[in-house]
Amino acid sequence: MEIIKIIVTIALTFAITIALVMKSIGVVEEKPPPANPSTTFPKADHNQPLQLPSKRVSRFLQQGARNPRAADHCHKDNEVCYVQGGHNSTCCNNKCVNLVTDSNNCGACKNKCKFTAVCCRGKCVNTSFDKRHCGACNHRCEKGQYCVYGMCGYA
Repeated sequence: MEIIKIIVTIALTFAITIALVMKSIGVVEEKPPPANPSTTFPKADHNQPLQLPSKRVSRFLQQGARNPRAADHCHKDNEVCYVQGGHNSTCCNNKCVNLVTDSNNCGACKNKCKFTAVCCRGKCVNTSFDKRHCGACNHRCEKGQYCVYGMCGYA
């Protein structure tokens, strides 16, 4: 019996929610009638663009709005990358990338590091076991120590 009450309560909640949403969707913005209904439409000026009533446009279809996460295209022009990203930035696949630190373009365009490797100074290294890059790029272990699991001198 209690399950039936819960199901009925959920069904009523859905029905009220749908009714409220449909009511707000159906609201149409009404403009006040013109002061003089007998006036005629003004003559069209062919130099002016046609003004259409404003309509909400989907955010995915908006024109002119630039995506802030979009890549800046360099079109194989390294000077564009130099200005934007500094002296280490290069144009690869129409994007400005840093060949010293980018794991997808390590040392050269399209040179992708393996899953466990990191790009340090333009070379793919495993920071878990490399003495020159132990745990992070350019973190060198002291003489006589080994790099194990990204820690120098792990015992």
